[in-house]
Amino acid sequence: MDILLQQLINGVTLGAVYALVALGYTMVYGIIGLINFAHGEVVMIGAMVAFTVITSLAAHTQLPPLLILLIGLVVAAPTCMLLGYGLERLAYRPLRHAPRLTPLITAIGMSIVLQNVAMIIWGRNYINFPQMIDKTSYHIGNALITNVQVAILFLSALTMVGLMWLVYRTKLGTAMRATAQDQMVAGLMGVNINRVIAAAFVIGSALAALAGLMVGTYYEIAHYQMGFMLGLKAFTAAVLGGIGNLAGAMAGGLLLGIIEALGAGYIGDLTGGFLGSHYQDIFAFFVLITVLVFRPSGLLGERVGERA
Repeated sequence: MDILLQQLINGVTLGAVYALVALGYTMVYGIIGLINFAHGEVVMIGAMVAFTVITSLAAHTQLPPLLILLIGLVVAAPTCMLLGYGLERLAYRPLRHAPRLTPLITAIGMSIVLQNVAMIIWGRNYINFPQMIDKTSYHIGNALITNVQVAILFLSALTMVGLMWLVYRTKLGTAMRATAQDQMVAGLMGVNINRVIAAAFVIGSALAALAGLMVGTYYEIAHYQMGFMLGLKAFTAAVLGGIGNLAGAMAGGLLLGIIEALGAGYIGDLTGGFLGSHYQDIFAFFVLITVLVFRPSGLLGERVGERA
């Protein structure tokens, strides 16, 4: 039971990060039907930019650690937002009316390009994130939760609530939902389709920057290929919850994180380590295959009129 509780805590923390990244996938897919496979690399760029800023400030200033992290996010978020806008404007917008396979191949190509650009700038080796926060552990029964995990959960929840408010309570959100339902009719009603689609990429990229900083701070490492697997798992979370559905992306991310943690820890112990942490990716993709076979629309389905 202690192992189960500990892995649930770890899983919810990991799932919160998956949910943030999955929201970027589901917003873009919900509006234009594109699976942006380069989104994981946007997360990686956010982590790398934040690392560069945090390392420089930590070495040359005496600023408080939390302020340094905040400055890192303030620099990484606009960088990722600009990158997301550039991807939409230069790579995807010209192919908006092309056959569906064309933008999908383009997204994979942009993913490879961004990986190689990051490798040229930051190198091939794993980068150690500076430990800016002294980790403090709190007991929940016999399980432990750290202050970093608490911060990740709190920021993720706050961000998700803010995104839901934006989508369902603002003019931009109304325009997004109208565009998701019918682009032609939305355009006739005065909605600037290009601006709405670009906004979806920009908002998703800002969430990716936050997720990149969270991953770097939590694991204290970054790598130019870190976004590939993270992006695939976040896509799995979006499919699990119902891609195109915001609430589904959140639920899918949390559920996938819990499944992975239980598979790597609890089930790993039951199998003598045979299915332990080194094989945790198996559980994520087993979930993806299962969902695609038995419920392709996801656990919460896809309510077309409410997509964002």
